Amino acid sequence: MRNALVRRTVLTASAVSLTLLVTACGADKKDDTKADAKPSGASSAPAAAAKGKTDAELVPLLLTQAEAPKDSVVKAPSADALKKLTATTDKAECKPLGQAASMEPQGTSTGVARTQVGGTSGKPVDPNASEADKLKAGLEMLAGASGTSVTLTSYDAKGAEEAFASFKKAGTACAGGYTMTQDGEALKVNKVVPGDAVTAGDESVSFLADFGDAETPMAGQVVMVRKGNTLATFSVQSMSGKPVLPKDVVEAQVKKLG
Repeated sequence: MRNALVRRTVLTASAVSLTLLVTACGADKKDDTKADAKPSGASSAPAAAAKGKTDAELVPLLLTQAEAPKDSVVKAPSADALKKLTATTDKAECKPLGQAASMEPQGTSTGVARTQVGGTSGKPVDPNASEADKLKAGLEMLAGASGTSVTLTSYDAKGAEEAFASFKKAGTACAGGYTMTQDGEALKVNKVVPGDAVTAGDESVSFLADFGDAETPMAGQVVMVRKGNTLATFSVQSMSGKPVLPKDVVEAQVKKLG
């Protein structure tokens, strides 16, 4: 029962892997400006607080197919998929981790934009193969595939710094694990440990969440990068142990933020 739940949760959270595999196999793949001017007059007014970006302003900042790493497939998640990804946690202090893994905004954001970047390995599925062979080949590709969920959120004033601090604190507070409920099913996260080192943006952090067992080792890695008043959150899951940090995706996305 647990294995079925964990497997379903990973497949749901990594829907990008399945959706993008079908896409890849079914068709050929073809600023902030610093003001240096001095204020006029004897006294100057306090600098205006930074304004966060709206949904419409964030969407153009997402990675596009042309900008993504080679052999990647970029596809926006459907509204239905996002509803299924919404998560709650049994411990309030772990909420930021659940939100990050579910492509939900941290704190009170002014805008949010999402996309998914999938990469595949192995031979593509032969479109002329039998349904049984297609399924077998698809599962083999999935075992070696990687899918990264990318979420951009923006904030007024110091909102991004505060949201980043809450996420970083959650990684430590929830080291002993927690339970996340997603799409009506509860999933036990065994432990949370520091993820792979990330150096990007103004500040960055990553955490690795283990939710597998001896029979089915599974884990998810979540990376958060702050660039000014915008947060870029990356989530990747693995059905065969520790997921590989998508450094190329992180670097390309953060570079586009300016």
